[in-house]
Amino acid sequence: MLKIKLSRVGKRKQPIYRLLIVEKQKDPWGTYIENVGEYNPRLQPPMIKLNEERIKYWMSVGAQPTDTVHNMLVTAGMIKDKKRNVSKLGKAAREERAKAAADAKKAKMEAAAAKKAEAEAKAAPAAEAAPAEEKKA
Repeated sequence: MLKIKLSRVGKRKQPIYRLLIVEKQKDPWGTYIENVGEYNPRLQPPMIKLNEERIKYWMSVGAQPTDTVHNMLVTAGMIKDKKRNVSKLGKAAREERAKAAADAKKAKMEAAAAKKAEAEAKAAPAAEAAPAEEKKA
């Protein structure tokens, strides 16, 4: 299976990326089938140079872009799709997010229990008051 991947080139602390057509299992720094673009994130605004004709050809043949390349193609207007989430959370952030979700679930359950108890409390005095009135009559 073919992939459209980014391959970093350039000097230390001065990255420039190439968009390459590569076999999925191959190393992006090794041999590649074709260079179809460049990306320089250091310029303002970042320079994205794409060979749209060749990218469309390779995608028609079955090449799949990586998530980052997919987002670049969406930004460039070559693909009409939603952007994909590419960031991965660290262990501490995952644990914090899981704890926040658990706390929210617990608070929701407590609120539902309090609401149910309040409804039962309102219903109970009304039921007790009705027999007392019948006894007086």
